Amino acid sequence: MTQDIVDQIAGVTPALDALRGRRPVTREQLQATFDALFHPVSTEHVSLAERELVAAFATGLAGTDATATFYAARALDVEPERAAVVLAEAASAAQRGPFGVFVEDGLQGENTEGERYAPSVETSVALGQRLASALAHTHLLVFRPREAGVADLRSLLAAGWSPDGIVTLSQLISFLAFQQRVVTGLRVLSATGLAEDRAANIALAIDSEEEAA
Repeated sequence: MTQDIVDQIAGVTPALDALRGRRPVTREQLQATFDALFHPVSTEHVSLAERELVAAFATGLAGTDATATFYAARALDVEPERAAVVLAEAASAAQRGPFGVFVEDGLQGENTEGERYAPSVETSVALGQRLASALAHTHLLVFRPREAGVADLRSLLAAGWSPDGIVTLSQLISFLAFQQRVVTGLRVLSATGLAEDRAANIALAIDSEEEAA
């Protein structure tokens, strides 16, 4: 078990702590998922370095927010040379999303376009085909998940990812997206003073319940 990572990234204050305390299960599950993904029992299918590098790329696609800065530092600490390449790729591949093409009948009118990411030959050489394919998969799930399919999975398998590794990789990307949204929301609440207002309301409600009892 590590220090609560969301608290660490968001810069927890007493007000934020009170808000998070209203959802203890969510708080515990977020931390438990982080521990399972970044302190796994086994790294047979996805190495620790791969987890950190993918995390830096996935969170960096949203820009230089607190979560991206946190994972960038971790990746640079683990593998500085490849991390530098990954961070440069994230910066160049960042955009607004999601977008993509629906394959279901009747939904084509909702198709949207955006730039699709594919690592260059130079990037693939610098990172290795396995990690380069993981970045492509990450960008796919972050920005155009509606297009994810068999072809993408075959590309990962061809690059050396096992089925178990692909599952872990996809779980990691999904977790990071959720964690990043939570941190962003908490920091906005703190910056605007809304966290203090809501914490005060929570305290008043608790006091009222205790008086009624």
